[in-house]
Amino acid sequence: MDDLISIIMPAYNSGNYIERSISSVIDQTYNNWELLIIDDCSTDNTIEVIKLFPDSRIRLLKNLRNSGAAVSRNYGLREARGRYISFLDSDDVWANDKLEKQLRFMQENDYSFVFCDYRICLNGVWEKVVRTGPNMVDKRKIIDYCYFSTITVMYDASRVGLIQIADLKKNNDYAMWIQALSKVDAYRLPECLSYYIKHNDSISSGSKFRLIKYHYIMWRDGIGKGKFVSFVLTINNVFHGIIKRLFYKYNVKGE
Repeated sequence: MDDLISIIMPAYNSGNYIERSISSVIDQTYNNWELLIIDDCSTDNTIEVIKLFPDSRIRLLKNLRNSGAAVSRNYGLREARGRYISFLDSDDVWANDKLEKQLRFMQENDYSFVFCDYRICLNGVWEKVVRTGPNMVDKRKIIDYCYFSTITVMYDASRVGLIQIADLKKNNDYAMWIQALSKVDAYRLPECLSYYIKHNDSISSGSKFRLIKYHYIMWRDGIGKGKFVSFVLTINNVFHGIIKRLFYKYNVKGE
């Protein structure tokens, strides 16, 4: 339990949110981490907020031009020095024992890729359910749907290797997991340790039609499938997305 964990955090105009996200990393019970924040040419006070944390474990990287989350994540992954990789977006937060519990779960079971449950807050209102996923996701099942949130993931880079993905506006994280799970299987740690904060100006917001379109673009341009296969895989994603929303959740106790 002394391996370095690299945390990848893309940031763009996150001045209103990123302080809480960084604090949730600093408050981790596991201390051997590095936080790589990749600023995507922010025009607000994001950089000033980051500089409020004089912690040598925080590394600020800057894109030369505004490039999007995919390019930022690629940059962070190339610069990461840790054996283990985790991801936290600049408006989301973790439970303070997230890294410790996931690393122990991985090492005790000899897993290469794990994810945990998560809860969503939309515009300040918390869902009354915790989002889950299958107990195991392999390379066949990840094609059906991206069953876990990026902020719940930890993987062993010595086994998965360096991930670099296409420049996709949306679903670039899904493209990462398709690549990773072609080599290893993913296992669920059944605890809610990640908190996904959504708001109206979030990149995750948008109409259902646009979100479906981004699935097609991911298969077509990100993975390189033909038009017909991309269409079929997109319809398959929609079906399994409905299944996930209906069945992979449980009620929050006391609410």
